[in-house]
Parts: sequence; structure tokens; C-alpha cells
Amino acid sequence: MLGIDNLDAQTLVVWLAALGAFASIVAVGLPLLNRDSRGSRMKTITERRRELGRRQAQENAPKAKVTLRDSVKASRTELMKTILGKLNLTNLLSSDKLKEQLAQAGFRQQSAAVGFVFSRVVGAIAGLCLALFLVSIWKNFPYPFMVKVLMISGGGMIGFFLPKIIVTNLAQKRQTEMTAAFPDAMDLMVICVEAGLSIENTFDRLTDEIAESSPVLAEEIGLASAELAYLSERRQAYENFAMRTGLPAVKSLSTTLMQSESYGTPVAVALKVLANEKRTERMSIAEKKAAALPAQLTVPMIVFFLPVLFLVVIGPAVIQIINL
Repeated sequence: MLGIDNLDAQTLVVWLAALGAFASIVAVGLPLLNRDSRGSRMKTITERRRELGRRQAQENAPKAKVTLRDSVKASRTELMKTILGKLNLTNLLSSDKLKEQLAQAGFRQQSAAVGFVFSRVVGAIAGLCLALFLVSIWKNFPYPFMVKVLMISGGGMIGFFLPKIIVTNLAQKRQTEMTAAFPDAMDLMVICVEAGLSIENTFDRLTDEIAESSPVLAEEIGLASAELAYLSERRQAYENFAMRTGLPAVKSLSTTLMQSESYGTPVAVALKVLANEKRTERMSIAEKKAAALPAQLTVPMIVFFLPVLFLVVIGPAVIQIINL
């Protein structure tokens, strides 16, 4: 290969810096590129309704028609399961915590856990191979053998944890958007319930009203409405809603709705109290951030503002003294 024999430490450092920059861009910027349109989110809700409907009709039609696309997905999932089974990693697929993390990141398919665990295994192998390749083409490696082993192991660790970082960033981004829009959604819920709408109709109306301002929250509310319409246990639909979002505010809403249905308390009163609490909480968080702003600006002002100020004020005098 051209240039491999003449590879020096400077060139390898440049390559590693470029690789690190690319990995950082992928880990941080990839969640920002996830731009789901309103149509795709509504399609997700529709597919969830159809799935729940098929489950109810499964007793009458046990042999459902399987399309070619479903067959390809199933075969691909089975292949990944087979590979994970040979590696003795199938016990990770049944982890409830993993399913919650994937659901909070927007991955609700049954094969999401299989794909996630498989991607971590493939990422670890790819990271090891890439680090091994970079170390092997470095002809005059100036460090001991243990440093080489640590570099190769570090490449494998980066590849292993990269899918988890991406999923965590996606979940945090979704939760931030839902947290900002939740107090307004609660006010709309209070208005709809006080107007006489049921919880299912209220959720349907919220899905349409907040689809532009918060598509993620609209999608989750639409899925909750679909589960309320098809699941036999309404409590399960509320618990799934809280699990998919992972927000304490949504957990409080689910608990409030379950208690209202269990004890017969007025839903509108409970929702109004909860809406006031969440709006006050959002205001207190904003006030806390505003109060912490002067302390956070101290270090940037010292580092970036004061040197320039000193240069502008003292610089001309220093130049005159030098010219004397």
C-alpha cells in the first residue's frame, strides 16, 4: 500500500484525530438529524392501532397473512438471534430496563432489543479491528506493548458503547421536548375534559392540536389513545404511556387518571391541580436557571472578555513605552 511504509507518528495522530472527530459528530449529531415528519408519526399511531386490532381479532383469524417484507424482517431478526444465542447473549434481550430505554428513544418494535444488542456486538468487533489495523500499520510504534493493547481495547470499548450513547441522546432529546410542551398539553386536557370529552377523545384531540409544537408528545399521546381503545386493561395503557416517556410528569398524570377511574373522583379537578403544579414547576425551573446564569457567565467572561479588555486598554500604552 502506498504511504504505509512511510507512515510516521504525526500522520497517525492526524488520522486518529479525524477518527475521533468523526465519532464525536456521529454520537452527538446523529440524534439531531432525526427529523420525523407529522405524517410518519401519524403513521406510527395508525400502525399501533392496527396491531392492537389484529391482536383482538387473532382468536377469530389465527392464521394471519404474512407479507414478503414481514418475512424478510423476521428472517433477519432470527439470524441476529441465532448469532446472539451462540455468544450466550440472549438473556440480555429479556431485560425490562433495556426495553424501557429503547421505548423512550422511540424504538418500539419487537426486534429493537435484538438489533440494539447485535449492534453493540458488531460495534465492539469493528472497533477492535479498526484499532488493530491502525496500530499494525504504524511501523515504528514508540510505546510499549501494553499501550498497544490498551489502544486496541479502547477501540473495542468505543464501538461497544457507541449504540448506547446514540440511544441515550435520542431519549434525552425526546424527553426535553416533551417536558417543554407538557404543561401546555395539560391545560388543553383540562379544557377538553371540562367540555365533556372522554379521556380517549381528549387524547385524540391533543394529538391533533400539539402535533406541530411537539410531534414527539403528540405521538406518545396518540399511542396511549390507541391502547385505551383496544387494550382490555386501561391501567396497562396508562402504565405503558408512563414507561414510554420516562417523565415524572407523565407518571403523575397516569397515576392521577388511574386513581380517578378507581375511586370515582372528578377527572377535571385532578387534572386542573396537576396542570397548575406542572406550570409552577416549569416556572421554578426557569427561575433557577436564570438565577444560576451570572455564576455560569463568570468563567467565560474572565477567560474571553477580560484579556481583550486589558489588551485594548493597556495595549496602546505598552506600544508607546516600547517605541521610546
